[in-house]
Order: sequence, then C-alpha cells, then structure tokens
Amino acid sequence: MDITRRNFIKLAAAGGLILSAGKVFAATNEKILVAYFSRTGEEYGVGHIAKGNTEIVAELIAQKIGGDIFKIEPVTPYPDGYEDCKTVASREKATKARPAFAGDVADFAQYTMIFVGYPIWYGDAPQIIYTFLERYDFGGKKIVPFCTHGGSGLSGTEQRISLTCPAAQLLKGFAISGRTAQSDRSQTDRLVDENLRRFGLIG
Repeated sequence: MDITRRNFIKLAAAGGLILSAGKVFAATNEKILVAYFSRTGEEYGVGHIAKGNTEIVAELIAQKIGGDIFKIEPVTPYPDGYEDCKTVASREKATKARPAFAGDVADFAQYTMIFVGYPIWYGDAPQIIYTFLERYDFGGKKIVPFCTHGGSGLSGTEQRISLTCPAAQLLKGFAISGRTAQSDRSQTDRLVDENLRRFGLIG
C-alpha cells in the first residue's frame, strides 16, 4: 500500500506489522525489509524516552530507501525501569533465551536485503534478535546489521549474526550512538545517509 511519510511514521509504531512505502529500490533492484527491536522507557544517562533509539534509526532507513518495516515486538514486554530491564537482559543472555515476538513477516521470501537493527545489551544484540534470525530462512539474502549503543559500537554482533545465518551474505554493518539518535537528529540523518550510500541505496 502507498502511504504518506506522515502516515508512515504514525503506523510504524504498531508492533508486528509490515508497513510498506510501496517501492522496490530501482538502483539496485533490491526488495528491502528493515526489521528492528527497540525499547522505550528509562534509559541510562538520558531519562525516560518515548521512542527507542533504534526505532529512530530504523524509521530513517525505511523512509530514505522505501523499504518495508517490521518492528520486533516482544510478547512479554521488557520492564520500563532501566535496572529491572538490565536484570532481565542479563538473565536472557546467560541462558541463551529465545523470547517470543508478536506477528510475522508476510512473504519473507520476497526480500533480498534485510536491515536488522537492535540496541547493544551486555555486549551483544538482545536475545530476541536471535529469535527473529532463527525463525526465517536467510539463505542467499543480504543482511545489514545496524545498532545503537552507549560506546561499544557493533560489539562483535556482526560475527554472531553470521554464525546464526551462515547461508546469508553479511554486509558491513554500522553503529550510531544512542545518545546521538535520541538528541541529535541532524547528525543521525547524516550518519544514516553515509551508510546507505555505501550500498548504493541513495545518491
């Protein structure tokens, strides 16, 4: 369905839905999906955030390239409090948990390039990202990891994603500081543009 940019922003908040800008990017003939997990609530050093850092970046990517967007929404929400969320995230990492997420990507096979976005938690992607990666067949598809972080960059997640999806073509990912995403939209916009140009997705 064709939707305006304003409606895109409004609709993208809905978890478990794919929202389409109605384009296949002509320059590369890629059919692109931007899938991401992002958390709102209390954030260290920032305060309470109404929109997650990774969601801000994911929406920018999808707007700029006309990709479809899928929000990885946990069935059991993470705690709003920062310390409580840390406790849950630490336990999930230690046990290699695979938290369930709501909804499904319809016709996943149509996508040739998937941007996968997440915050860095304890030096890794949240375990729900691995739930997503293990659910679908990424064979022959291109994966572009992107993350928001507090100073660690991608923190080795590219390698772990490659091990999880060995039949995919992993492209060089990118990282944007969560503080930048939350408080400096012009810099965030510039960094997203720089990375999309690497893939020939924008001029």
